[in-house]
Amino acid sequence: MQCTYRKFRQPSPQQLAKPRKQKDISTGCLFVLKPNLDPWTMTSIPVQPSSDEVPSLGRRQFMNLLTFGAVTGVALGALYPVVRYFIPAQGAGPSAGSLALDELGNPIVASGWLASHNEGDRSLVQGLKGDPTYLIIEGEGAIGAIGLNAICTHLGCVVPWNSGENKFICPCHGSQYDPEGTVVRGPAPLPLALAHVAVEGERVLLSTWSETDPRTGEKPWWS
Repeated sequence: MQCTYRKFRQPSPQQLAKPRKQKDISTGCLFVLKPNLDPWTMTSIPVQPSSDEVPSLGRRQFMNLLTFGAVTGVALGALYPVVRYFIPAQGAGPSAGSLALDELGNPIVASGWLASHNEGDRSLVQGLKGDPTYLIIEGEGAIGAIGLNAICTHLGCVVPWNSGENKFICPCHGSQYDPEGTVVRGPAPLPLALAHVAVEGERVLLSTWSETDPRTGEKPWWS
């Protein structure tokens, strides 16, 4: 604390007979009037504030930590759904992947799916990161090991399967893909992304395809 000299009103001779003290509440300084000095001048002495005037450092730190903890808790709670979206629930074991889900968010039951879908069928499930993904029925009672991401590589529309024309046709700008997801008509620049599909008991699992794209013989563009 920095205190300075201050001037007060003219003291009386009796007031000059002995030193006097006066505290300036606004600054916390103690002013001492000494005999035989200029009656208009007082010497100032810094005075530390009392404990009831300013909170102790420990109390301040505690309040800061309490506030920080509350804000951090709220932020983490808000971020949790976002983290869960980008890191889907994983299955256990070496072939772990994201569970294929139906339109209501329930896990696909393999036997029930096969009973309601015929050979050559391509139907949508919720796949990696919630992206719509086609499961392909290959042969009698078999779900194919390759899934096709249904997001058009042009502007991101969901591409429906047209069984009558035996290809995927985008309703937004007319892009077309063959049954394996290869572009047969633009403006889409790239094939549909692939995903691994594995059936374990009644569970259908999807995982990221990071190997060479078998359709192009090149590194997959989505990884």
